[in-house]
Amino acid sequence: MSARHPIIVVTGSSGAGTTTVTRTFQQIFRREGVSAVIVEGDSFHRYDRREMRAKVAEAQEEPHSTFSHFGPDANLFEELDDLFRSYGETGGGRTRKYLHDEKEAAPYSQDPGTFTPWEEIEPGTDLLFYEGLHGCVRTDRVDLARHADLKIGVVPIVNLEWIQKIHRDRNMRGYSEEAVVDTILRRMPDYVKYICPQFSSTDVNFQRVPTVDTSNPFIARDIPTSDESMLVIRFTRPKGIDFPYLLSMLKDSFMTRPNTIVCPGDKMALAMQLIFTPMIWQLIDRKKKAF
Repeated sequence: MSARHPIIVVTGSSGAGTTTVTRTFQQIFRREGVSAVIVEGDSFHRYDRREMRAKVAEAQEEPHSTFSHFGPDANLFEELDDLFRSYGETGGGRTRKYLHDEKEAAPYSQDPGTFTPWEEIEPGTDLLFYEGLHGCVRTDRVDLARHADLKIGVVPIVNLEWIQKIHRDRNMRGYSEEAVVDTILRRMPDYVKYICPQFSSTDVNFQRVPTVDTSNPFIARDIPTSDESMLVIRFTRPKGIDFPYLLSMLKDSFMTRPNTIVCPGDKMALAMQLIFTPMIWQLIDRKKKAF
């Protein structure tokens, strides 16, 4: 854990809603006057969009290939580890941006789906905030979880995750259902090996659980909404968490274990505001005392 320069990571599987979480944290940072450098996990993919499509096409020709966005072959884990270590020690480090669409790419005069050049982080920020697939990943070469001061997992139950992916890839990207299912199967070994274990390293997990039938995700006509879901919030270290206060502020919430609170799915942003604002104060206060 960084003693001088705090690091917050939000790690989640694809389509888990980590982007929504990032917006909530940005609201907290603005309100509390916190200067944060925001790092997207997509920036540490190994291949740009065109290269990744070519690699996936190659993998599809190999019957036993498990190549996917989830594994080390498609990501720069060691560079991300270097960034976390460097920022924790010095408040600096090297990062870049992945340009998702025309709007993001326009200021750089680059094509969407490409990376900006590597750049040094501007000095003087209060903390680093990472959002992506691999904030707590561990391999035989890296241990990203050890660098972070606050680790947050965001994950839907797997059937809901599959429904979201099937709908997104079929409706927005034009893939056939068969192609989407093939992708899910191909990347499952990396999901089990690199994504799932991270949620045992996190300090707080948010798991979205539908309250409608998702038993066969491959025939689901609609993605369950937040109103059709409950949110399971698990604290690794419940000591110091004011559960009576959270229960009073989160309407219709209840506890299922000494470290677990359940609330309606549409209360996620409010729950994060209530839980993480004091934690951010503590990180900033600890940083001030370290200097």
